[in-house]
Amino acid sequence: MTNSDGSYSLRDFLAKTAERDNPGEVFELESAKMLEVRVNGRIWSKLGAMVAYKGSLSFKREGTLEGGLMKALKRAVSQEMGPLAKIEGRGVAYLADQGKEVQILRLAGDSLNVNGNDLLAFEDSVNYDVTMHRRIAGIAAGGLFSVKLQGSGLVAILSHGKPLTLRVTPHEPIFTDPNATVAWSGNLQPQLRMDASLRSIFGRGGGETYQMVFQGEGFVVVQPYEEFEQGLSGEGQGAGVGRAISDMFD
Repeated sequence: MTNSDGSYSLRDFLAKTAERDNPGEVFELESAKMLEVRVNGRIWSKLGAMVAYKGSLSFKREGTLEGGLMKALKRAVSQEMGPLAKIEGRGVAYLADQGKEVQILRLAGDSLNVNGNDLLAFEDSVNYDVTMHRRIAGIAAGGLFSVKLQGSGLVAILSHGKPLTLRVTPHEPIFTDPNATVAWSGNLQPQLRMDASLRSIFGRGGGETYQMVFQGEGFVVVQPYEEFEQGLSGEGQGAGVGRAISDMFD
């Protein structure tokens, strides 16, 4: 029961915030912003996302991401999007990231691209590869690197606020702010377009305005928030790495 001043008794607070117990589910939302992961073997998570755990679990930083990129690019990926962590053993881990909302997806032979900063966790049965978008190689945030997930299993993604899914059709492409783009269907390959005249519409930073262009058949997920406001103008964290990688493709 809530008191008139909005406070709870200790008993009521403990009952309201106690963990939910739903045996058998590998991923479960404890709240909109907290993911419970039941580990029996191995789970992959965003590094630094663990806020608590119980049981016999080990956490190992996976600094060199697996996939088809060159070793130099893999090192850049680990700096730009943050390396993953392997959670191994038997127990329960609780994951969260900066108060973002968590969405649980179940892949059944599907493929999904997720912005590297918006991937929270996935089951070991899901294959992953890091993709560098060549046409977006000149910037170092919000769309430079994404993780392609495919196979069967659970995936947890992050968003600031409630995400919106937009349908992409051959007759109606979708244009998004890279800093607000969370995920897109596995078959789509976004391109980058710059239009300085739209500076006041897309983004808040100075310099040119970049848009991600999605064409074909599929979907794109956006959030009501810009993840890195200064990354696209060549300033801020990671800009130097982005320019260096861009030079490799010239």
